[in-house]
Amino acid sequence: MNLDFELILAIAFFVTGAVWVYDRVVFLPKRKQLLSDLTPEACSALPQTVKDGFGDTPKWVVEVKSYFVIIAVIFGFRSFIVEPFQIPSSSMLPTLEVGDFILVNKFDYGVRLPVLNTVLIPTSEPERGDAIVFKYPQQPNLSYIKRLIGLPGDVVSYRNKRLMINGKPVDETLLAELSVSLNPSKEPVSVHEVKMGGASYQVYKSYQNNPLEGDWIVPKGQYFVMGDNRDNSSDSRVWGFVPEENLKGRAFFVWLHWNDFFSLPNFKNNGLIE
Repeated sequence: MNLDFELILAIAFFVTGAVWVYDRVVFLPKRKQLLSDLTPEACSALPQTVKDGFGDTPKWVVEVKSYFVIIAVIFGFRSFIVEPFQIPSSSMLPTLEVGDFILVNKFDYGVRLPVLNTVLIPTSEPERGDAIVFKYPQQPNLSYIKRLIGLPGDVVSYRNKRLMINGKPVDETLLAELSVSLNPSKEPVSVHEVKMGGASYQVYKSYQNNPLEGDWIVPKGQYFVMGDNRDNSSDSRVWGFVPEENLKGRAFFVWLHWNDFFSLPNFKNNGLIE
């Protein structure tokens, strides 16, 4: 079962916030009145937990409202500034490995309303070459990361392992031919450096025939994405375009690598994401 953590966090924020407001309106005046009857010395000597329980404040109110500030900080930071994300598949090799933990800039493509993802304050526009995180169109509670290839109105072609945008080949340079790759199958691949927009990044190309070929016209308000592991990625060539309202942010930094629960985390891949 895939849990929508963003929705769970939003619910926790509103529930604890409602209890906090309820306490401020109903029980806080009673506590203040009782505490005012004590001497200043006696009042200052009381632990905060005792003060919170004055005035017949229910224990559950004291417990729930105590989490509000912590949840509000996490919710605000994660919703509007930076969101952590774990790479779940090999589709972005060699740029990102399975087990990489990355940070996503949440305000690059507009300050958005949590959960609904509606733009509140426009900022900058997505650019070709950005590594973007978005809600998977076919299952919005899942977050995917891919490379932004086509903007609205672009004509994208991928044939014979060559990428073209609006009839012009994308700048690619062969770097190496590897006998063993980081792919789960360890298959041989060629490594190419791609320059697109302001980004310069590497991609894998398999020596096997690739059925993921064709030509696509990107509709208004949507984007065409591909994995850097060109021939081993389920992306816009398979399931279609990414609507603008599904964008979550731009991936910009790898801060940790952790293969699995039984391995030790390390920082071997730390650095900025091109």
